[in-house]
Amino acid sequence: MIEPTSQGERLASTLAAAGVPVETSGNVRGALWAKLILNCVYNALSAITQLPYGRLVRGEGVEAVMRDIVAECLAVAQADGVILPPDTALAVSRIAETMPAQTSSTAQDLARRKRSEIDHLNGLIVRRGDALGIAVPANRLLHALVRLIEDKQQAG
Repeated sequence: MIEPTSQGERLASTLAAAGVPVETSGNVRGALWAKLILNCVYNALSAITQLPYGRLVRGEGVEAVMRDIVAECLAVAQADGVILPPDTALAVSRIAETMPAQTSSTAQDLARRKRSEIDHLNGLIVRRGDALGIAVPANRLLHALVRLIEDKQQAG
């Protein structure tokens, strides 16, 4: 693990003193991937259904789909040499509890008829999975469905 620099620690202290939430990590790549996995699980599902997280997770079969998405993301991360925080899967399950009324930024983009960041979320998992020989059918389906919705909206 890489130790935070004194410059980074000073910046984190300054932000915290100003009331800005800040988190530091000695495993930035792992932290970024953990956030990516959270977004892969919730963003497309919330966008397609236009449901907030708390309602979304109560849908029939949704928990199993979410587990599939996480498993695919974890397999790609592991094959890519990413060391994830040990609580990544638990963090995914807690999002619906801590933010039950939240809809994803992808859902908000689709509601505004804007192009979303789906290519950088589930699309990234698809590209990395393909490159590494890892099957990612759940992520591929979500990516394709969100892109179809975007294309339909753009066509008018």
